[in-house]
Amino acid sequence: MPKESTYTARLPDEDGIYSYTAEEDAIWSELYARQIALLADKACDEYLAGVKTLGLDAPNVPQLRDVDARLKRATGFGVEGVPALIAPSKFFQLLSEGKFPLATFIRRREHIDYIEEPDIFHEVFGHCPLLTNAAYARFVRRFGENAVALGKDYSWHLFRIFWFTVEFGLINTEKGRRCYGAGIVSSPNETRAAMVEKTCEFRPFDLMTVLRTPYRIDIVQPIYYVIDSFAELDAINDEDIGAAIREARALGDFPPAFAAKAS
Repeated sequence: MPKESTYTARLPDEDGIYSYTAEEDAIWSELYARQIALLADKACDEYLAGVKTLGLDAPNVPQLRDVDARLKRATGFGVEGVPALIAPSKFFQLLSEGKFPLATFIRRREHIDYIEEPDIFHEVFGHCPLLTNAAYARFVRRFGENAVALGKDYSWHLFRIFWFTVEFGLINTEKGRRCYGAGIVSSPNETRAAMVEKTCEFRPFDLMTVLRTPYRIDIVQPIYYVIDSFAELDAINDEDIGAAIREARALGDFPPAFAAKAS
């Protein structure tokens, strides 16, 4: 069962418009301004191009219907408003239909630097720009299709693939290593850890290794996996992921690279 959210999903009016307060617009604007400046030489070009395609520089919280329309024009992908935390089966089903689930609330000011559950800044600023890239969007949709076909018994390991790519992936480029994962590009702490301080471990992406790597959601990541192209990412879907997961289970997890969470 998904963890209970401390936020309430925002609902649209009859015209599909979500209402946000002046303070919430200010929080979006502040988050956007500081993060886009930090990412200028740290995010991959495809991500930065996607930010422009989606027109995310507005001084207020973007409207879901505008993001949806611009994404559909770019790659045919779309978005759908949901509560922040939904069941894995629903999450994967939406991806398989070419719809990225978006939380519709924005974090409160006391959570401006870190929020454990996804809000609209993480979803739109973090996830949506790369969905304007055809190879990346194809990977996400096909990953959802594979997850639906495999079913809930495979969800735990499928989320490891998602975590180390869509959420916390890095990519090698002609300009050097750049970030693309939503959990990195939407977080100043994570961006600095991966791209400035570099005290973490960087590993080339390997499916079996990823499937055996545990993670925690509430810390700056100690390990990042690096791909060479988004075509390489999409090629994951051509592998027998179910067989790989079964093999990973048989081999067992690697020792965690982090301390256990205090109970």
